Amino acid sequence: MAIRHQSLEPILAAEELGYATDNCAYVKADIGAYLMGVTPTGGKLPRPALVLCNFVGCNTYIKWFEHVAAFLEAPLYVLDVPFLRSEEPSPADVAYVVAQLHEVVRRIEEITGLRFDMDRFREAVRCSQQVEELWSRIKHLAQRVPSPFDAYFDAITLMGPLYVHRARPEGVEFFRLALAELEAKAARGEGVYDREDFRVVIEGPPPYPYFRAFRDMFARWRATAVASTYSTVGGIWEFGFRHDPEKPFETVALHMLAHNLTNRNYLQRYDQIRRYVQQWRADGVIIHFVKSCRLFSAGQGDMRDYFTKVLGVPTLYIESDLEDPRYFAEAQIRNRVDAFFEALGRHKRAIAV
Repeated sequence: MAIRHQSLEPILAAEELGYATDNCAYVKADIGAYLMGVTPTGGKLPRPALVLCNFVGCNTYIKWFEHVAAFLEAPLYVLDVPFLRSEEPSPADVAYVVAQLHEVVRRIEEITGLRFDMDRFREAVRCSQQVEELWSRIKHLAQRVPSPFDAYFDAITLMGPLYVHRARPEGVEFFRLALAELEAKAARGEGVYDREDFRVVIEGPPPYPYFRAFRDMFARWRATAVASTYSTVGGIWEFGFRHDPEKPFETVALHMLAHNLTNRNYLQRYDQIRRYVQQWRADGVIIHFVKSCRLFSAGQGDMRDYFTKVLGVPTLYIESDLEDPRYFAEAQIRNRVDAFFEALGRHKRAIAV
């Protein structure tokens, strides 16, 4: 809704009901849309037989889906996925999540009266594995100079088919075509712009209500995002993890536990961004602080200090929101972006001397 400039009215409807101004804007837009009878397609939301909450990385999900289930008068099942507390998940954590997945299967069998098809599940996991490999190869194309695509703005667009069709043959075909198109573009030496002046890594979700305006702030400086953390919210594939059709439940559990951005700890996020800066040859880091998302944004001030003071990487810190247009001050953000790239240009010229 936000990218269609339709999020403010549902957010206000939720606030009138009692949701606080600093509650997650995703939650308020979702609840408000339900209260208003608004759906993305214009149709009516059917009453679900089950509300399934996948608790990966966001502690807001539990209360959010409790409210959704209460409004819809539907049963709720919460997949409780522990946060990653060490470098790798423990065998006990993996077994815990796998047991819940089997329980969900049994619950859905009871609701639908249908038997679980293991062969179909393996095929879905196999398609996911293939899409993940294709997506990883696309992401690595951004290591080229110039990068043939923007790994933040273009990657966000590609997140739709990635998450909706990853487990289907249509997803495999889509990403084969996307990879072939981008490989051909890279072979011709074509970048996002006629000239690539800056390469950056972007941390945080975009301000969806002003997505085009935000992108234009970077385009006017011919600044290409060569990597981003938000594009890994649903999975980090560029560092080697893949689903395995021979171990479908186990690798689904591993994916949720360890191989997505938001279930990992902050030191691991620091390391992820550091690898992007070094391996994707970025000139600087952009941190977009989201006012209504404490979990994603908490600690980003320390993150800025780490990259600027410890690693010596030029870093810009800006604030708005991913869903609520009231928090986007376009002139102020544009001034900060312009000042950053002016300084970054001087920094690059000084290094080149």
